[in-house]
Amino acid sequence: MDKKTRILIAKPGLDGHDRGAKFIARALRDAGFEVIYTGIRQTPEQIVATAIQEDVDFLGMSILSGAHKVLFSQVMELLNDKNIDDIIVFAGGVIPDDDIPGLKKIGIKAVFTPGTSSKDVVNFINNYKLSLNR
Repeated sequence: MDKKTRILIAKPGLDGHDRGAKFIARALRDAGFEVIYTGIRQTPEQIVATAIQEDVDFLGMSILSGAHKVLFSQVMELLNDKNIDDIIVFAGGVIPDDDIPGLKKIGIKAVFTPGTSSKDVVNFINNYKLSLNR
């Protein structure tokens, strides 16, 4: 029996709006993935600790507050400091197009902005899993 893909959906920082994160979490669950949702106002340390404890394959972070460069960088640094390179990180939320290349440079594999369909996120995960199995 294949191991079910585990995905952590996290809300870093003080952002209190989580409708998008919950929407994506439900869509991923409905697509057959095992999804853990952190809830709002998580620190980068809490997110990384949860990702490790839950042994996730993917980490999706959602942000609307504009603090994405700082918070996402902190999460990526913590993962790197712990030599964790097997968790695939993706992000979503209100993120300016100009910031996306910098986020990808630090290791975030995909960035989904407002209007992205949940199917696009599901396809990203399925396609990434396929590319790892080649």
